[in-house]
Amino acid sequence: QENEIKLLSAEIEHLKNFGCLGVSPSLEGLRDENAKLKYRLNFLRKSLQEERSKTAKSMININSCLQEIFGAAIQAAYPDLENPPLVVTPSQQPKFGDYQCNSAMGITQILLKTKEQKVSPREIAEKISKNIPANECIEKVEIAGPGFINVHLRKDFVSKQLSSLLMNGVQPPAVGKRKKVVVDFSSPNIAKEMHVGHLRSTIIGESMCRLFEFADYDVLRLNHLGDWGTQFGMLIAHLQDKFPDYLTVSPPIGDLQAFYKESKRRFDTEEEFKKRAYQCVVLLQSKNPDFIKAWELICDVSRKEFQKIYNCLDITLIERGESFYHEMMKDIVKEFEDKGFVQVDDGRKIVFVPGFPVPLTIMKSDGGYTYDTSDLAALKHRLCEEKADILIYVVDSGQSVHLQTVFAAGQMIGWYDPKVTRVAHAAFGVVLGEDKKKFKTRSGDTVRLIDLLEEGLKRAMDKLKDKERDKVLTAEELKAAQTSVAFGCIKYADLSHNRLNDYVFSFDKMLDDRGNTAAYLLYAFTRIRAIARLANIDEQMLRKAAREEVLILDHEKEWKLGKCILRFPEILQKILEDLLLHTLCDYLYELATTFTEFYDNCYCVEKDRQSGE
Repeated sequence: QENEIKLLSAEIEHLKNFGCLGVSPSLEGLRDENAKLKYRLNFLRKSLQEERSKTAKSMININSCLQEIFGAAIQAAYPDLENPPLVVTPSQQPKFGDYQCNSAMGITQILLKTKEQKVSPREIAEKISKNIPANECIEKVEIAGPGFINVHLRKDFVSKQLSSLLMNGVQPPAVGKRKKVVVDFSSPNIAKEMHVGHLRSTIIGESMCRLFEFADYDVLRLNHLGDWGTQFGMLIAHLQDKFPDYLTVSPPIGDLQAFYKESKRRFDTEEEFKKRAYQCVVLLQSKNPDFIKAWELICDVSRKEFQKIYNCLDITLIERGESFYHEMMKDIVKEFEDKGFVQVDDGRKIVFVPGFPVPLTIMKSDGGYTYDTSDLAALKHRLCEEKADILIYVVDSGQSVHLQTVFAAGQMIGWYDPKVTRVAHAAFGVVLGEDKKKFKTRSGDTVRLIDLLEEGLKRAMDKLKDKERDKVLTAEELKAAQTSVAFGCIKYADLSHNRLNDYVFSFDKMLDDRGNTAAYLLYAFTRIRAIARLANIDEQMLRKAAREEVLILDHEKEWKLGKCILRFPEILQKILEDLLLHTLCDYLYELATTFTEFYDNCYCVEKDRQSGE
């Protein structure tokens, strides 16, 4: 932007000279051109100012700063090395300083392999240390063991960052050009109830959306509902039999799950019903208005049930089910045919993608489309119409091969370049019961999500009453505490486990107020708020103090807490890259325990024994 401003300014001067000399055959044309350039110049200046002011208020990523410093030092020490390893991590123990640069060992290996030079890592570490450029954050470095460079931060640098954080609030690091992120999550099937399997996609997907929104991305949250397909034939046929006047009187379908099971039983056992079900599919796909009305009725009953769960868990989604992409599917088939990727196998149209043994079926032998076709249509729409820079599918690990095949097909046909656009499958494992087997009810059925949430509410209320909270809170406060604890604990238990692994669902562990749980974090947060309330200090007073006074970090526990607070941008950067949200949970737990250590050692509030103040 700065370069463009210089060029534009020169261009405007050039046009001015043209006008002054009277050389221009069309003065009007020049004036228009001048006005356009000035407008562009003002726009650039304004956006650069906004960017700078935002950057000035943003939290600094200390790890990134240190990487830049050590990157420059390595470059100066070994200018001939291409892409030398750059490894900077927080120190695990205070005696080893605050951060460590562990690049020397890797450079030793490279020198040995590429130049056949045998240099000890310690010698390399010394050479890097001598070339560290002047900077505002490093107090001193020490070389330890075989070649670790231990970094001690300057206290005035940490103090300044903490004061800035108090004055500006928690501002995420600036991300440059605002990118668009599309997140596909939750995605239950119409006419089936949401079960425990939908819990993980819904919670992880919502949290990823909040993460990207916090970091100032433009986020589109999509619910790819299973709202189209052959199952609607049997549902509509059953609806016609059970509620023949459905077009004029809204059918009272109370239990859609039971309705689905009845229609499935008839489909499997009654040949005549099965034939009618197939006819219903054809009429629905040809957009017959009576059949579209029946389809909409069934979808609406499901939607209301899904919304109850979304309201409980505070989930926001835009519905865009398989039916949304139906009209696009014939163009998808044609595009793959036109580019010569389609083979015919026993009447089916299939596409082989290099590197994947199982082909995609984009058209069945009866002319119908498949999940493969609708997933390809959705991928193209998100990339080419929505213009997504980042596309994330929060879907269970079992779909991994299918999704990778679809992504590779999109790449093969030229819809996106993985170097420019990030298309990722954020996979997750299954939910297990406490017996370490797939989570089921006693009768062996899948656990309904609504039952699980209600059980959570009941357990949370029991816990609150055990702690005698019902004696000090109003009925309204108790209800708010119950929902916060119940749903907070269910969400956090999921997020605090690495999503790639299966995880054991246990209410007892979730509601325990010891260890890395939501109950403990809620307790720690409440305690911190209570200190501020007791000391009668509000945020304005803190900001004023941050502006006028220097924060002195003398005690080892406040130094530890200060550094821990400032690691937040590093954590943010990491989870935006690898989408593993448990890292944030681990950090929050560390922050809460570090605060507790600080609070136990450094009194924040003391009562005057005489006055009670």
